[in-house]
Amino acid sequence: MLVIDSATEACSVALFDAGTLVAGECVELGRGHAERLVPMIADLPDRGRARRIMVNLGPGSFTGIRVGLAAARALGLAWDVPVGGYHCLDLVAAMARDTHPATAIDVVMTGGHGEWFFQPFGADGVAAAPLASLPPEAVLDRAAARVVAGSQAEAVARHNGALALAIRPDARHFDLLAHACWHDAISPVYGRAPDARLPA
Repeated sequence: MLVIDSATEACSVALFDAGTLVAGECVELGRGHAERLVPMIADLPDRGRARRIMVNLGPGSFTGIRVGLAAARALGLAWDVPVGGYHCLDLVAAMARDTHPATAIDVVMTGGHGEWFFQPFGADGVAAAPLASLPPEAVLDRAAARVVAGSQAEAVARHNGALALAIRPDARHFDLLAHACWHDAISPVYGRAPDARLPA
């Protein structure tokens, strides 16, 4: 399985065989995902060729999400293999649970236009509420878990004293994600309404 993750400031790829990581890479880019992603895949064994592809659907950077989806769809078509997806905050929560099992976790990630993406997860690892894109002050009011993970974890921890895990999604940890979080549909998840609206 080839896993592609370019929805955030981080860009990562990983190749798994029967659930075991074969090879992978993760770099903090900020920008430039389109230029780096395909060479990273090509550097994997057998140029990343796999029998299935999974891609981060978001939420996150609009451009990063589109870059990942375009690469996954193109390779899926070229290799004639199925393409599925997963949600960004689900993977961050799974990565946090790996070091803090049976613990409620709030995931807080950088969103668009000054907002933060927020989603609480229960001690069982299941999302306790839908994904929300909120102003930072609203997230600070809602965040109640003793562990907070994501790119804005430290900001939340400074406010409420929670333990901060400043992590971003990493394809190399895809094996931590429950199969229930895999999606066959690969529609992008932007997490907030579009800024531009068609005229009435």
